[in-house]
Amino acid sequence: MTVSDFQLPAVRPVEETDWRAIPSPAFVLDESRLRRNLALISHVQRESGAQIILAFKGFAMWSAFPILREFGITGATASSLNEALLAREEMRGEVHVYAPAYSDEDFPRILELADHLVFNSFSQWERFKPQVEAARAAGKTLHIGIRVNPEYAEVETDLYNPAGPFSRLGVTRREFRADLLDGIDGLHFHTLCEKDSDTLERTLEVVERNFGEFLPRMGWVNFGGGHLMTREGYDIERLIRVVRAFRQKWGVHVLLEPGSAFAWQTGWLVSSVLDVVHNVRDAALLDVSVSAHMPDVLEMPYRPRILGARDPIAGEVTHREAHDQIPGHPYLIGGTTCLAGDVVGEYVFDHPLSVGDRVIFDDMIHYTMVKTTFFNGVKHPDIGILRADGTYERVKTFGYEEFKAKLS
Repeated sequence: MTVSDFQLPAVRPVEETDWRAIPSPAFVLDESRLRRNLALISHVQRESGAQIILAFKGFAMWSAFPILREFGITGATASSLNEALLAREEMRGEVHVYAPAYSDEDFPRILELADHLVFNSFSQWERFKPQVEAARAAGKTLHIGIRVNPEYAEVETDLYNPAGPFSRLGVTRREFRADLLDGIDGLHFHTLCEKDSDTLERTLEVVERNFGEFLPRMGWVNFGGGHLMTREGYDIERLIRVVRAFRQKWGVHVLLEPGSAFAWQTGWLVSSVLDVVHNVRDAALLDVSVSAHMPDVLEMPYRPRILGARDPIAGEVTHREAHDQIPGHPYLIGGTTCLAGDVVGEYVFDHPLSVGDRVIFDDMIHYTMVKTTFFNGVKHPDIGILRADGTYERVKTFGYEEFKAKLS
């Protein structure tokens, strides 16, 4: 069974949205699309027996957390003290924490907040084990895990490959210390990035081969994130089968901690044209920044979809002198910072762009808001929710004080 076979709740047609009624710029979450994703995630959780928690590194829009709780999402995974605080204050469920390294300054508070705490190395475990033991002796229930690196991944982009050569993330089999497992009751691995369940199945074969001898000593295994179960074509039946089989084989509790899957295709970045310039190619300058508001476009890199626009056809001439030969109106789409490379790319529109026109970037909720900056002091997009009944709620607006607060 793939996502397309699952009977998902209906979503509001994007054509019904009055973009001019939404102040620009703004990240806009569509509640109906979030609920669609949550219905599927809840189904996988129920049928597989795994516990699915939200990875804040991909989606941490806490104004939407009450909706997540409606669907039985009762925990979050944090990678810092700040994220752990947000999990405790706003998610109000289990707090799972993993970081590549903990500082002496932050660890006592993280220890107080966490229900599950994963160490990236045995050296960190040895360093902080006395504090963990003291907390347990004082009555705190705390699950401790060690992250392992199976040295296997199917991630094409090195920047996002946790198991690439010389990765600093997780313990390899060669460095694994069975003599230091006292006090550890779980293993954690994370090697996926927006992958299907067949990749997970192959990864588990390697995990079992490298670390299977230690699994009988464990009570839980965290499969990490990267399970893009809400993407069209994802084989959710295989995911359910693979998780069930692993649970039954090893007698462990299984956790999944996706980030993108929760917010996949749930909303947009609404922008407006501020100016159109004509330097060989027509360029539209928007009130958003690629560098500050869509950094993955440059880092990954990838090309976002713009509603109502298309990519230039291969071989099209797109310079101004040949404008009349082109079916449509091509524009370089760029941001408002001083960075020369603050450009998304070239898109073709059915109509000429004018100052004030809305340009809507699709699928801009996951790995966007969590990575934005105030570079150049450009206006930061609002955060809003398009409710299921079509009304728009602006939940956060940013001004000078937020920009100033980041500086000194």
